[in-house]
Amino acid sequence: MFKMIDQLQLPIHEWLLENVSDALIFENKEGYVVAGNQKALELLQIRLQDKRVKVIDYINFEAVVKKTDHDNLVWTKTIPEKLIIMNRRQIGNLNCYIIREGGLKEKKDSLIYTLNHARNGPFEGIIMHDRGQIIDCDYAFCSMLGYKRADLVGKSIFDLVHQDDHNILSTNMTEGQHDSPYPLRGYKSDGSVIYAEVLPEPVQEEDYGLRIAIVRNITERVENEKQIEFMAYYDQLTDLPNRNYFQIVVEDELNNAKQNEEYLAVHFIDIDYFKHINDTLGYQVGDSLLRSCASRLKQLLYEDLFIARMTSDEFLVLQRNVKSEEDVKALAKKIIDLFRNPVKIDGYEIYTTVSVGISLYPESATTTSQLIEHADSAMHVIKEESRNDFQLFKHSLKKGFKERLRLETELHKAIKEDNFELHFQPQYDLQSNEITGFEALCRWNHEEMGYIPPDRFIPLAEKTGLILEIGDWVIYEACRQNKLWQNEGLEKVKVSVNLSAKQFLQRNLVERVSEILEETGLESKYLELEITESIAMSNERYIIDTLKEFRELGVQVALDDFGTGYSSLKYLSQFPLSKIKIDRTFIQNQNKQNIAIVKTIIHLSHALNLKVIAEGVENEKDLTFLVNERCDEVQGFYFSKPLPANEVLGFVNV
Repeated sequence: MFKMIDQLQLPIHEWLLENVSDALIFENKEGYVVAGNQKALELLQIRLQDKRVKVIDYINFEAVVKKTDHDNLVWTKTIPEKLIIMNRRQIGNLNCYIIREGGLKEKKDSLIYTLNHARNGPFEGIIMHDRGQIIDCDYAFCSMLGYKRADLVGKSIFDLVHQDDHNILSTNMTEGQHDSPYPLRGYKSDGSVIYAEVLPEPVQEEDYGLRIAIVRNITERVENEKQIEFMAYYDQLTDLPNRNYFQIVVEDELNNAKQNEEYLAVHFIDIDYFKHINDTLGYQVGDSLLRSCASRLKQLLYEDLFIARMTSDEFLVLQRNVKSEEDVKALAKKIIDLFRNPVKIDGYEIYTTVSVGISLYPESATTTSQLIEHADSAMHVIKEESRNDFQLFKHSLKKGFKERLRLETELHKAIKEDNFELHFQPQYDLQSNEITGFEALCRWNHEEMGYIPPDRFIPLAEKTGLILEIGDWVIYEACRQNKLWQNEGLEKVKVSVNLSAKQFLQRNLVERVSEILEETGLESKYLELEITESIAMSNERYIIDTLKEFRELGVQVALDDFGTGYSSLKYLSQFPLSKIKIDRTFIQNQNKQNIAIVKTIIHLSHALNLKVIAEGVENEKDLTFLVNERCDEVQGFYFSKPLPANEVLGFVNV
């Protein structure tokens, strides 16, 4: 934006002036330009060093092509001339000129007036030349290249044609008859490349030098073809090659490696917790994060690497000329190091890590599909074990992967056939020595494999998304069973249910819990939900809002496994929680440090008016320690293992 007078008050906001898509100029009553935007400077080539600038110095008001009720189609006085569409309005004591380019960009009035003499449509022009020197041309050809007719007459065609296509032009100029057009690349007046088809015809048989050629602009078609080709081999979001292109390159490199006895490696990269970020912050942040991750990987681009995007949050890297396993490990470490620092997106500071699986040729696999598949398997192993690390493929991993695949299939069946059951572990009040509730724990009783430990199927359910169906069933069944016990005369106590991260981040979670309470008839105060610290860290604003909704519903929420994660005091002070659960690891391993941690958690929670429950109490020593520290509630094998629902009444009565 520019002003000729610094203190000038404009009738529109300066931000709007600079960001509007059209060129704007303000003129005073004397006809002098007093202000305008950058687009006006560029379009009219205004020289600001001239202190007294007039609009008539840059616009040829006498060369009006067409007038309408609102706009004028006129030529500029710039070099080269430009056809512009101009609208003049009076705003206050100033005249405002609203200007935009005409010519080929306009599909309406300007296109009609500049190309109405073209016999073959707006994308075809006609040129006459004598052995390459332009004799004449029509308006359509001039507009196609962005020139005036006077600028083209007498000019050599070779000056307009891409230098790499000069031989094509020379060859076709000497041929007598053309049955079909031939392609050429040319230059427009602004230096940009235009793609054209040329169909030449001789004017007189005795003079083959004088020719007329019909020139068709096929730039849009060529660019569309390039776009289709790009979409076939490149990822539009990150501009990286896609999986198809990667497979083609790996296939070629495998052939070379076999002939030259060389080694290759494929790195399969997965962004840790990407779905979690995408679900909480939205797909736009997710897309920006993927672009940022791709940019980081592009920093590795050099001759021996080929990088591609696999799908979603997965990337592939082909490493050529591998000399040793150490070369492969060094690259994997470098990839992981690229993600050490956070990325800032839309006000969020996001920390990301990556899990990398690696397969080697010829040690791990000998085909393209095997290399990718085995690298994928290795990546899943490290992702389940630790994340933010790498794993080389070993054939023993494939066996484990097949077992996990079978387990996933069986998990689908278990949901369909209702093969899950709940076991309930009692929780005791240390002052009254009475049962205050039960924690509901999901168990899978497989008909062939027997009881499958939760630490085997819960992570798999999380990964596959099946945890949502399982979790919904657990909440419903726990509420139904608690209400059934109450109807059978059991004293009314709460039932506690663990929520996974995916469950808690469902947008309709509170509504669904409310429906379950209504369907089962259980009062909300007899349901308690447990969330982990990792959930609390994911999306602070959303967590607080959801916890407040649960409090309004009457459902209490406890923070589970406290002390095992980041243990931020901010969450304890800001989140509307009812209870803190101390993780079993601090109770079962009572070294000096853990004892100090447990004491601190209990005293801090009481200071914040929160109850404390400790899990994993297995002996009298554990119990005595917690009683002395004034812990509120406990649970563990010292009192009872988790019981099937049909044994709870008998246990309570005893």
